Amino acid sequence: QVQLQETGPGLVKPSQTLSLTCTVSGGSITTNSYAWSWFRQPPGKGLEWMGVIRYDGTTYYSISLKSRTSISRDTSKNQFSLQLSSVTPEDTAVYYCARKLVGGPYYKIDEYDYWGQGTQVTVSS
Repeated sequence: QVQLQETGPGLVKPSQTLSLTCTVSGGSITTNSYAWSWFRQPPGKGLEWMGVIRYDGTTYYSISLKSRTSISRDTSKNQFSLQLSSVTPEDTAVYYCARKLVGGPYYKIDEYDYWGQGTQVTVSS
C-alpha cells in the first residue's frame, strides 16, 4: 500500500517561498513508469494541478505557475518537494501530492491512484 504524506509550514508570509515535502512509503519514487504531482485546492474552488516529477526526474509545470514553481526530489529519503515563490494570499489552499502512471495528461485528477491527505497552507502577514 502506497502512502503519501505532505509536510510543511501552515503559514507563509506574502512574498516568501512556500516549501512543502511529500514523503512516500510503500513504493519508490524512482519506480519505472510512475509520476508524482502536486495539486492545490483554494477555498471554494476545484483542484488545480501544479506540476509533476517523473520517476526519471523529469519535471513539467502548469503554464500558469511555471515561473514560480519548482519541484525536486531526494531519492535517498523517498521524498519530493514543492517550492512556490513570491506567494500572495491567493496561494492560500490545501496542497496535495499524488501518484499516477506516466502517460496521459498530468492534470487529469481521476488518473491518480494515491493521494496524500493534504496540508493547509495560509498566506498571510
